[in-house]
Amino acid sequence: MNGGGLLVAGTTSDAGKSVVTAGICRWLVRQGVKVAPFKAQNMSLNSFVTREGAEIGRAQAMQAQACRVEPTALMNPVLLKPGGERSSQVVLLGRPVGEMTARGYHGGRQRQLLGTVLDCLAELRGTYDAVICEGAGSPAEINLRRTDIVNMGIARGAGLPVLVVGDIDRGGVFASFFGTVALLAPEDQALVAGFLVNKFRGDVSLLEPGLDMLRGLTGRRTYGVLPFRHGLGIDEEDGMAVSLRGAVRESRVTAPVGEDVLRIAVCAVPLMSNFTDVDALAAEPGVVVRFVDRPEELADADLVIVPGTRGTVRALAWLRERGLADALARRAAEGRPVLGICGGFQLLGEHIEDDVESRAGHVDGLGLLPVRVRFAAEKTLTRPVGTALGEPVEGYEIHHGVAEVMGGAPFLDGCRVGQTWGTHWHGSLESDGFRRAFLREVAAAAGRRFVPAPATSFAALREEQLDRLGDLIEQHADTDALWRLIESGAPQGLPFIPPGAPA
Repeated sequence: MNGGGLLVAGTTSDAGKSVVTAGICRWLVRQGVKVAPFKAQNMSLNSFVTREGAEIGRAQAMQAQACRVEPTALMNPVLLKPGGERSSQVVLLGRPVGEMTARGYHGGRQRQLLGTVLDCLAELRGTYDAVICEGAGSPAEINLRRTDIVNMGIARGAGLPVLVVGDIDRGGVFASFFGTVALLAPEDQALVAGFLVNKFRGDVSLLEPGLDMLRGLTGRRTYGVLPFRHGLGIDEEDGMAVSLRGAVRESRVTAPVGEDVLRIAVCAVPLMSNFTDVDALAAEPGVVVRFVDRPEELADADLVIVPGTRGTVRALAWLRERGLADALARRAAEGRPVLGICGGFQLLGEHIEDDVESRAGHVDGLGLLPVRVRFAAEKTLTRPVGTALGEPVEGYEIHHGVAEVMGGAPFLDGCRVGQTWGTHWHGSLESDGFRRAFLREVAAAAGRRFVPAPATSFAALREEQLDRLGDLIEQHADTDALWRLIESGAPQGLPFIPPGAPA
């Protein structure tokens, strides 16, 4: 017998689907329900490696943590990793199967994958009491409905009820709810059970007349109004939003343990991947993390991080064009700390041979580390463990580039020369003892009287964050009605809303 299920859709991208899904998962597991997350298709440069060596979206890995289960490829069978504005690497069941343009993917390949994703969902539903599925973008993207496998396509194929989340902080949430349902075909509308308002500020009683009117217009109820809370996001999917805009994001800093704060600048390279590597640093008291795109912004930084990227050669050219490459070289010559992670590590080396990712052939690197990189057709997907700076450390690797290290002091799988460090390991800074040891080295090299907090546990902070999401659902959603929806399956007999006339 299949377990219960629910599809969490949204009126827009970034409406809060990932957060709501994680919150529902954590609420359910605290009620003793055996639950799993699922996202049929994810477009993200933030990915994770499961214990069996499969690559999935980091959001689904975090949702699995909310469920207190080990993430698997079944939870995110299709992952699209953008390589630019029009093409992506297609990762199927955790393994890359090739590059494809958006037109090629939506023109036929996507529809072919519907059977695969339905099989994965069925396997999860046969194992768990409930599976909470996350949609992508909006279910009302009618130009893509024919090939949809992540919103109403999966809902109709698996008979899932649909909860539509809207971000009221953006404005226009009532129109978004009504318009989303109105644009759907009758067969899809029949699956939409109702709505969930996200990020509300103020007195809920002032909103209630509008919710009553929405029910009168659509025949569908609102399952809850979630208040706005700072710092409740889980691992974001879209690093492109940071890197391609050249946006600067700054962490909230709490009081340091020592006399000084530590300032960390992260180069917002194009196609930035796994920028969540710096989350553990931002969680440290007294550490300020900024994403930057100008050389002058490196001047007061105690540590500069060159993060992972889906386009190493493109990121290298970007650093040179903006003058950041010269600024990094000056820092290295002065013995000021620089850390390269994955693609950021590769471009710090002497040269790159790339006939796979950019097909640029031989490209000179920044020459800051004695490393030569050759891109292999096979992607490395591993979960290494080891010791560094006298502390146990673990991480995960996702890369085509194979590094030949020809000197320097060993550092994880890479090396260090002076205060320039490089490694392919994502997630290493989540190991508390290693992170503190690394920050002590950075602070000493920077001349800062900074002391890492001795009791900061990044894993515990993650758990607290997931519990806060569970609290949000438990305290502000109609959980009895929500559970009936999850347990019983798709609603029937809800009224049809005629779609608006096309413009």
